[in-house]
Amino acid sequence: MCAAQNLLRDAFPVRRYGKVEAAFYEAHRFISRRVRKDFTIRRVRSIWEGKARRIDSEEMDALRAALVEESRREQRELTARLASLDEKIAAFKAAAHREALARPFSEMGR
Repeated sequence: MCAAQNLLRDAFPVRRYGKVEAAFYEAHRFISRRVRKDFTIRRVRSIWEGKARRIDSEEMDALRAALVEESRREQRELTARLASLDEKIAAFKAAAHREALARPFSEMGR
């Protein structure tokens, strides 16, 4: 059960959803569309808490798919954040360069 619990927590991190209940809701929404049986929020909670007695292969497959999706989402966000930081650094360097060119030559020799 530990593997399913870890997959669930990694695929639906509380830091993204703000509250555990919100993570449960998103997990329920995602997984219930991918399994044939009735998958409830109560089932999500039992997996989250490590109290589920068994995990079906369909559930494990859905948890793995959720982890892949979360990883892709996180990668997109990190890529966007890095691009934003690159732009800020480039703007700072350009401003510093313009400032250096604007200084009179007499100041540069000091």
